[in-house]
Amino acid sequence: MWWGVAAALLANVLYSTGFVLEKRALAALPEVSVRRPARLLRLVLGSPLWIGGSLALAAGFGAQLAVYRTLPIAAAQGLFVSGLVLLVLLSARLLGEETSGRERYALVAILAALLMVVLSLREGPGETVGAEAPYPLILLVCVPSLAAGVWLYTSAERRARHRHRLPTTGVEYGVAVGLLYGVSSLAIKGVSSRLSADGWGGALLGLLRSPYPYLLLFTGAFGLVMSQAALQRCRASLIVPVCTTVTCLYTAVLGTLSFGEALPEDPLRLALRVAGIALAIAVLLSMPRHDQPARTPRPLGAKELTPP
Repeated sequence: MWWGVAAALLANVLYSTGFVLEKRALAALPEVSVRRPARLLRLVLGSPLWIGGSLALAAGFGAQLAVYRTLPIAAAQGLFVSGLVLLVLLSARLLGEETSGRERYALVAILAALLMVVLSLREGPGETVGAEAPYPLILLVCVPSLAAGVWLYTSAERRARHRHRLPTTGVEYGVAVGLLYGVSSLAIKGVSSRLSADGWGGALLGLLRSPYPYLLLFTGAFGLVMSQAALQRCRASLIVPVCTTVTCLYTAVLGTLSFGEALPEDPLRLALRVAGIALAIAVLLSMPRHDQPARTPRPLGAKELTPP
């Protein structure tokens, strides 16, 4: 159990560091677009800083595999949430990003909502770790989610191309990428369960017969392109927390159901789950969709004109 906790905290550090390094690298690159994925890959692969960030994310992926083998899904998501605080601190320190008071309150509310969901799903220290999920159920959950994520991202891209539109904060991008990463998180959980089979040969054969590696390939390819374009345009201190919120809620609720980990029977726990989900959705809907354009400073000595 404690190895799982340590692996989750390590994954938080690796993921937060990776996102910040990629954001700094993308700030120095020409504009990238999902409509030109080959050019995007060529640009980012030519940046040593971006490669360092991607290696940190890959190491976080390995730590996440260890987490899902030792901790229940709900408990794991509760630990992953703590990475939001580290991400915001690193963004302010290394990227110079500033969050508004409204956004800071929203982050606190998101943490509270996710904590409520986690508390509603935990059944105590004797909680078992789910190992198997029916493949048709996994596909029924994941395929519509992937389609919804790609559609939402495409819609946000189409609206952002309007010349007179205010710059977006990245909420829509964060939700779209969060859906893809939620599917990826379920696939990582499935891979970790298949790796526990007897013998590497049997584990590999069983893994190839499952939908999990193919879901990871899809989410890896599309998530890479979509997340890099979104990170370049939007603040990491907002888009990553939104993405993490969607991913954690998606994984905690649908992953618990899919892998048969205990559901709350106590009315209080059920109320916590419903209230937590409702609060998270309300926060996402209330967050500003656009950054305010910077005010042009008046020349020194100029007087402000007031209407008569």
